[in-house]
Amino acid sequence: MNLLPRYEEAVILIEKFTQYSLNPDRDKDKSIAFELVLGYNMDNVDKLIDNIKANLPNFPAKNKGNIGYGNRYEVVMDLKGENGKTASVLTGWIDDVSNGEMRLTTAHID
Repeated sequence: MNLLPRYEEAVILIEKFTQYSLNPDRDKDKSIAFELVLGYNMDNVDKLIDNIKANLPNFPAKNKGNIGYGNRYEVVMDLKGENGKTASVLTGWIDDVSNGEMRLTTAHID
């Protein structure tokens, strides 16, 4: 299985969730989906980040190519949420050539 390169060093900025995915003022559909399907919201964002990091070595990464900023990857993982339900979550990553970070670029219920 092809894992996300350097998944142990993966960087997940909390702002990806507090400013976008879990923020109902910025992305209402994503935030509602995360809360209804997995029980994640702005109050437990740290648990979602920990869940994604813990599951990176359990699911394959698909190389999506490089459009000039670094290789992009997609990891679709089944996560068990705070509400006990399981759902497929698509995560996007970039191996950023500007700073060498393997960084989360997006996450949403698949």
